[in-house]
Amino acid sequence: MPRLDALVREIESRYPPSWAESWDAVGLVCGDPATDVRRVHLAVDPVETVVDEAIATGAQLLVTHHPLFLGGTTSVAATTAKGRVVHRLIAAGVGLHVAHTNADVANPGVSDALAGALELHDVEPLREQPGDPHDKLVTFAPPEAVDGLLDALSAAGAGVIGDYTRCGFLGDGVGTFRPGDASHPTVGAPGRVERTPEVRLEMAMPRRRRAAVVRALLAAHPYEEPAFDVFELATPAADRGLGRIGSLSAPMPLRDFTAHVAGRLPRTAWGVRAAGEPSRVVRRVAVCGGSGGELAAIAAALGADALVTSDLKHHSTSEAVADTGLALVDAAHWATEWPWLQQAATELATTVETSVSTIVTDPWTVHEAKATQ
Repeated sequence: MPRLDALVREIESRYPPSWAESWDAVGLVCGDPATDVRRVHLAVDPVETVVDEAIATGAQLLVTHHPLFLGGTTSVAATTAKGRVVHRLIAAGVGLHVAHTNADVANPGVSDALAGALELHDVEPLREQPGDPHDKLVTFAPPEAVDGLLDALSAAGAGVIGDYTRCGFLGDGVGTFRPGDASHPTVGAPGRVERTPEVRLEMAMPRRRRAAVVRALLAAHPYEEPAFDVFELATPAADRGLGRIGSLSAPMPLRDFTAHVAGRLPRTAWGVRAAGEPSRVVRRVAVCGGSGGELAAIAAALGADALVTSDLKHHSTSEAVADTGLALVDAAHWATEWPWLQQAATELATTVETSVSTIVTDPWTVHEAKATQ
C-alpha cells in the first residue's frame, strides 16, 4: 500500500495546487506523510459527521472538496467545530487532503462529473483557462556533451511534451570564440580565435522550471561560460477551465429539464428550481459545479439554452434571463459537486481502496413550499 506522501503526489498530479485560485486553501491539511494508506474516503465537506464516517470505514485519508480553513487561524482547540475535526482526525490517524478550485478546473474535474450526471455529450470547457506558460532554452555544446546535457536538463524539468520526455531539437553547426587571458577554455587556448563543431540544442520547459533548468545547464555544461538563450513562448489554451458546456441527447422543455436535473442529482431539502419560461426548449446546456452564476453571459454567448449551477442571486438571475433569454437552473451547492466524488474515487481506486460519503452535508435542512390558496 502507498505511503501518504506518495498518494498526495498522485492526487496532486491530477489536481495540481498551482491551478487553485490565489485565495484558496488546498493540499494536505493534516496527516503524517510516512503513514501507509489502504483506504481513502471522499466527501464534499470536512465536517464532524463526515470525519466519523471516514473513521468508521477504516480510512487513513479523507479527501474533501471544500477546505477546512479558508482564512488564517491561531487555534485548533476542540472548542469549535473545525477544531474538533482536527482533533478527531489526528487522534484516529486519519489525514485530510483538500482539492477545491484546482479540481473545479481540472479535466476531468467537478463540472465534468456534473455534466456526466446530467447525461450531456460533446462536452467542452465553458471558460477555458490558458495553459501553463512555457519557455524554450537554446544552448550550444560540443557533440560529445549533448547526451549528458539532455539527461541533466530533462531531470530538471525540460523536454516534456505530453507523454514524451527528453524531447529536444539538435542542429549541427560551428561555434567561434576567443578565450580571454584569464580564462580556462575547454577547447582552444587563451587569446586565440577558435572554431569548433557544436550542436545547437533546443528544449521546451515549463516557465516555473526555468531557474532549475538554467542551474542544471550551468552545472552540466563542459564550457566555462556556456552561451544560452531563454525564449518565452506563446501560451495556448488548456483543455481545462471553469464549467462545461454540452448537449442533451434529445431536447426537452425547461420544466422537464428541471425535473431531469432533480432526478439525476442527490436529493436535498433545497431541491432544484429554474428561472425562465417553463416551455422554453433546452438542447444545449452549460454546467458549473458549485457557485457559477457569473458564467451566465459566457454560457449564453456560446449558445447554451440553460445553465445549471448553484447559489444564484435574485437580481443577477432576473437580469440574465431578461437580457439573454438563458434559463438558469439552481440546485443545491453540495448536490452539484457530489458527483465528482465518485469520479475521483474511481481514479484513485487503481492505487488504494476508496469509499464515497453518502451524508448530505448541504446546510439547508428544511424546505417548506406554501400551498396555493
